[in-house]
Amino acid sequence: MINMTAVYVLWLREVKRTLRAKSRIFGALAMPVFFLAFMGMGFRRMAVPGMGEGTDYISFLVPGILGMSLLFSSTFGGLSVLWDREFGFLKEIMVAPVSRVSIVIGRIAGGLTSAMVQVVLILGVSHFMGFRIRSIPALILALIFMLLIAVTFLGLGLVFASRMKDMQGFGIVMNFVIFPLFFLSGALFPLENFPMWLKYLSHADPLTYGIDGMRGAMVGISVYSIPVNLAVMAGFAGLMIVLGTYLFQKGESV
Repeated sequence: MINMTAVYVLWLREVKRTLRAKSRIFGALAMPVFFLAFMGMGFRRMAVPGMGEGTDYISFLVPGILGMSLLFSSTFGGLSVLWDREFGFLKEIMVAPVSRVSIVIGRIAGGLTSAMVQVVLILGVSHFMGFRIRSIPALILALIFMLLIAVTFLGLGLVFASRMKDMQGFGIVMNFVIFPLFFLSGALFPLENFPMWLKYLSHADPLTYGIDGMRGAMVGISVYSIPVNLAVMAGFAGLMIVLGTYLFQKGESV
């Protein structure tokens, strides 16, 4: 049974931890903003093959950078599990009379809030670089895709954190996982430009559908239809939550 008080307390703890770590917020925003500034402005007037007519590169790039920010911030949210295990906090909450599911939901909700705050700030910066969203409904649809991306990779981070004990090893392994996911997603360049074997690999990347869905909603260009992107992302998000919860329960009960 889900204990909403426990969910709220864990959510609030994650949010406060993020807001108090000013350097963490700055670090999370620095790389996406640099990508937007140097790549977006540098390639602004270049015609990128496969991008579609009438679409400038900054409009193509912004959804990809938002996806990148969600990927990195959400996946490394699993690191907080290792920190709490290292310093004993996780052991304390595990003996509390609340379900493991409540603990997982609280952590995911806190990580989700932190990730969404970051992408909203990046979206604000992109506005000053000339990026425009088509309409309010388009923004709402894009936010749904952002939520699904964040939940998917928060779940993935929890999956790895549940099976690992070493914080340094977690960072190394996650970098090995994250960068292929990022480059295969079509965040920086159109999927049409990939060789065929890379296209097949990109189909197995959940971030591909998340970024494509955001791009379709905000800009109006996409490889797959919005319903397809939405269905695939919802499936990946559900799978990662179930898998992350199962492995977390199994790992902490040992």
